[in-house]
Amino acid sequence: MTNGLARSSVRFRPASFAGTLVALLLGAAVVVACGVLLQTGLTASLKPARYADTPVVVAADQAVKIQRKVGTDTETTEEATPERARTDAALAGRLAALPGVAAARPDSAFPLPASGRAPALTGRGFAALGIAGPGDTLVEGRAPGANEVVLDADTAHAAHIAPGANLTLTAPGGTADYRVSGLAAAQQAGPTAWFADATADRLSGHPGRIDAIAVQPRAGVTTAALAAQVRQAVGGDAGAKAGADAAVGAGAVKVLTGDDRGAVEHPDLGGARTLLMALGGSFGGYATMTAVFVVMSTVALATGQRAREFALLRAIGATPRQIRRTIAAEAMLVAPLAAALGILPGIALARWWFDQLVERGAVPADVRLDVGPLPMLAAVLACTLAALTAGFLAARRPSRMRAAQALGEAAVEAPRPGAVRTVLGLVFAAGGIAAAAIATSLDGAKAAQTALGVVMCFMMAVALLGPWLARVAAAVLGAPLRAGGAPGSLAADNTRANARRLASAITPIVLVTAFCGTLLIIQSTVRHTSGENVRAGVTADHVVGATGPGLPAGTAERAGRVPGVDTAVGVLRTGVVYRNGDQLSSAPVLGVDGDPARLPKVLDLGVRSGALADLGRAPDTVALSSTLAEAFGAEVGDRVPLWLGDGTAVRPAVVAVYDRGLGVGQALLPRTAVAAHVTAGYDSQVLVADAPGADRAAVAAGLGGLAGAAVTDRAGFVAQSDKAMEVNGWANTVMAAVLGGFAAVSAANTLVMTVLDRRREVALLRLAGTTRRQVRGMMRWEALLVASTGLAVGAVIAAVTLVPVARGVANSAPYVPPMLALPLAAGAVLLCLAATGVPVRALLRTRPAGLGAARQ
Repeated sequence: MTNGLARSSVRFRPASFAGTLVALLLGAAVVVACGVLLQTGLTASLKPARYADTPVVVAADQAVKIQRKVGTDTETTEEATPERARTDAALAGRLAALPGVAAARPDSAFPLPASGRAPALTGRGFAALGIAGPGDTLVEGRAPGANEVVLDADTAHAAHIAPGANLTLTAPGGTADYRVSGLAAAQQAGPTAWFADATADRLSGHPGRIDAIAVQPRAGVTTAALAAQVRQAVGGDAGAKAGADAAVGAGAVKVLTGDDRGAVEHPDLGGARTLLMALGGSFGGYATMTAVFVVMSTVALATGQRAREFALLRAIGATPRQIRRTIAAEAMLVAPLAAALGILPGIALARWWFDQLVERGAVPADVRLDVGPLPMLAAVLACTLAALTAGFLAARRPSRMRAAQALGEAAVEAPRPGAVRTVLGLVFAAGGIAAAAIATSLDGAKAAQTALGVVMCFMMAVALLGPWLARVAAAVLGAPLRAGGAPGSLAADNTRANARRLASAITPIVLVTAFCGTLLIIQSTVRHTSGENVRAGVTADHVVGATGPGLPAGTAERAGRVPGVDTAVGVLRTGVVYRNGDQLSSAPVLGVDGDPARLPKVLDLGVRSGALADLGRAPDTVALSSTLAEAFGAEVGDRVPLWLGDGTAVRPAVVAVYDRGLGVGQALLPRTAVAAHVTAGYDSQVLVADAPGADRAAVAAGLGGLAGAAVTDRAGFVAQSDKAMEVNGWANTVMAAVLGGFAAVSAANTLVMTVLDRRREVALLRLAGTTRRQVRGMMRWEALLVASTGLAVGAVIAAVTLVPVARGVANSAPYVPPMLALPLAAGAVLLCLAATGVPVRALLRTRPAGLGAARQ
């Protein structure tokens, strides 16, 4: 019986079936997309290319980690290092002495910009020749001496360079002339230059530190045995014995085999995995909750619209159990089908999202999207459980009533929501307010993490207290509606008498406004504050940028000698990792080259306390932005624990705290303190201030003559803005588009379902003499009421969420661009008008005499 009832319901109520199907399909697509990204982040790997013939590679861990005790368990938190972490060069000698080791070649790479006859090259030590395989050998000439270099044959032939030629090459460690002593085999990795090992160590900019060690076994030694020997020699995985609440990463030595060797060639793989897991996990969690929330709301609406059917079934003898089984059978008919239909759109969304991350350089190009069965199964299971739960909850009350009572409640809406629902709604509202209040005392990163959680609390409150909100809206807007004539009066009476139906339509609009508003306004606030800080903080007359990997060492000093230049300060962009409560976070940093006392002539950072002139007077000093200082709870004179870009732990003393950090740099360190701890030790830019009365054009021309330099004005400072900020901004926009688009379609779906369920009402109005124009007018007024109420409630939720987050992230009030708020509001209004207008026209095609059919 129950299966027959379920099939009949699906067949004879196509509007409810279609609405439920759309909600479930979209929900499954969102869950699948986020699940695929999460799975990719967990499994992402790259096949080794350079190390394909090297069975064991030793390298530094590319993450800072902390361990802490939680009861009897130990939890590890990690953050990818902003720069390449390296290991001690002396370790290669110790590994070479192991009995199972045939060779342990130190490997390190540094960029050489194009100069003169030579194209852009990758510099390496000559000991690394042979790592790429048996053919990776010297094919002409001899090994390089102190002032000599070996080029790969393809590069030399293309540039018409033969052994004996002289080249001027620039490296992080300096610029000099070198004689070509020989040619090596062509390199799969591209143009390469090999220097004598001592020379390469000096030129790399990080003497005594190397990227990796390629370990080759002696004859008969297996990879497993070799790896075991090497692990024992380096002390196992560093940090395995660290105590509770200890730092265990920060360059700890790792012994890698198999596909793990590919991560050594691509140190940015760790950051990419973290980003993918954050998008698929953190955002995916909220997206899944939203999907389940929307699915449950839609299924509950569709089930509630059938209260009359349930009452009739009770009247002819159906038991409560049979009605619940009917709901379960319908869910099992619709949910798996809809979820299965959502799999392909979900995979398409994940693939587009992933490709965009690759295009922006946030994920290495060779990483492949991992499409497995687990996200699909999770989507089907989540949608089915959501449909079952919503159906049972919606049918619980009518299925338990006596037949006469059920028929009465089906004909007239209950006067007020139940006490349990009201209490739960108030609890969620209180939780959202409490979470927002707590966020006001948190620093930027922690405050930002609370945003979506606060929105979800308020959304649950809106869903539970929706009828009360609808009643308030109907009471407040009832008088203006009645001023609109007969259609407005009808709309006012309808909304007051059918608060539950109105609440079902308002909730998705609130969802669109709150989620999109929160995510987009956070990003607009960050961009606006960053722009304001750059405009007010960068006071330099000229910004000298790089045309290659960076500016050669000493560029700031040479710029200072250009006629008409008063001050030239070089900045090296890098990052630091810091502890943020129980989590690790990273922040962009400027390494300052030059006299810090002259820094205010090119950067006005709004110093709150201390003096930038003290930066660098001692080797371990730092200036912090006010946001970062608040995260540490630090003042001038305090020492703060940091990890430099490569994971090296330091505790510099704070010499100044400044306000304009966002968009410029969250911390300032002496260049000498960070230069050996970056991937490539080139200055990113040189900030130049003209002397009084200097000819600005002449100064710009003189600066343009510097090697590898491109001169712009202060607007050029943002050309090399923080990559993480750009990616996060784009990710927020995509999140808003995904959640907002999903919620918008769900809102339209709900409105269409609500309108199509009013056949009897529309037929009665037509029989009573109401014209088609008046019915359409009534629906338009109701749509405007839904839109205005949803926008107002959503805006309040967004404001309560954003105020503490904006204070924590940008130290400012939320910035709402008119070109963001107006389209969002107009879109919500147009959505409501279209989603009610189209189905109303379909209903009005039925003659008033169709009331009999409407009763069926």
